[in-house]
Amino acid sequence: MDRFPVVAREVIARCQSLAECTEESGFTTRPFLSEPMREVHTRLRDWMEQAGMTASIDAVGNVRGCYAARQPSAPRLFIGSHLDTVPRAGAYDGILGVVLGVALADLLNGRRLKFHIEVVGFSEEEGLRFGVPFIGSRTFIGDIDDELLGRRDAKGMTVTDAIRAFGLDPSRIGDAQAGNDALAYFEFHIEQGPVLEALGLPLGVVEGIAGQSRFSVVFEGQANHAGTTPMHLRRDALVGAAEWIGAVEKEARSTSGLVATVGRLEVEPGAGNVIPGVVRTTLDVRHADDAIRTAAIQRLHHHAGDIAARRGLSVSWKHLLDQASVTMDASFSRLLEHAVDASGYTVHRMTSGAGHDAMIVARRMPAVMLFLRSPGGISHHSRETVLPEDVEAALVTGMRFLEAMEARHD
Repeated sequence: MDRFPVVAREVIARCQSLAECTEESGFTTRPFLSEPMREVHTRLRDWMEQAGMTASIDAVGNVRGCYAARQPSAPRLFIGSHLDTVPRAGAYDGILGVVLGVALADLLNGRRLKFHIEVVGFSEEEGLRFGVPFIGSRTFIGDIDDELLGRRDAKGMTVTDAIRAFGLDPSRIGDAQAGNDALAYFEFHIEQGPVLEALGLPLGVVEGIAGQSRFSVVFEGQANHAGTTPMHLRRDALVGAAEWIGAVEKEARSTSGLVATVGRLEVEPGAGNVIPGVVRTTLDVRHADDAIRTAAIQRLHHHAGDIAARRGLSVSWKHLLDQASVTMDASFSRLLEHAVDASGYTVHRMTSGAGHDAMIVARRMPAVMLFLRSPGGISHHSRETVLPEDVEAALVTGMRFLEAMEARHD
């Protein structure tokens, strides 16, 4: 037990070290298979080998470290999260889960279990470079196709090109799949929200991950002179979009558990003395219940049409993403709850409003997740942080979880 505080501080130091691997000086910006990812791979492989693991990089750039079981034929527990970041990110989103997995292997100090532990650092989760998320974990479960491999980045390079340019072999993509010996997948992650801090709790057991839908929504009216066009003769796309944005907020506030966000506006022509003729917006809607999410989207679609018709506008929608909600495995989640309780912490069950690799991996094997408190509820920002005592709590709970898994296989 004396090692846990020391290892917790080391985990934090390692995350901060990896935050230095960036495309943008002074900030952490690390897209899929960018040059800074090479140094991330090097450091992680070194730490894995120091912990008694064999380490490798698969064909999509996932880092794989295996801590062998007593018997070669044993099943495999995967522990993982992602290595890429959003622009100007914090030091802990994704990477903390990978570093914690390596730390657990190190804490075993050579003791072999009845199952292999394989730590996976997924090369891509955020969708920054190619506009599509989860390339790493989709490859891991065998859900990668020609359409995804043919996606192009801002420079016109395809995913296949990026893999080859990084020195990897795209023809070996199939080898990156998890084998048939999978026991379960376990992911540590910062909460990225304020709930645990409001409750004064270090940890939360994730019951499920909310489904999410994303759209682009375009309102079109008529650009015209701001000084000569009377108010009653205007077809102002921005005023129509603004009214609809208010309806989005009202819908989310009136539906328990629903969150809805208009996160982007592009106004044309964008001059101070011209009535806006076109407004391009985005809509992000999430809820743990897919039926509630779908019904809310239908109402928002109806609101947009009514507003456009009343104001002499047209409105069009493009569906960008539809991700069903995912429930974590009930049996393994109970083991995790017992581990939290046995470690002396309050058990709190919660839903994740953010997407995670666990929701992809859950299609292939049982998945379970543990959240760590996010001080200030801040994430996707350079001020993102964690508390050393919360990292220690995660390590203690993680070891208890491994012990419970070991006992389950007696």
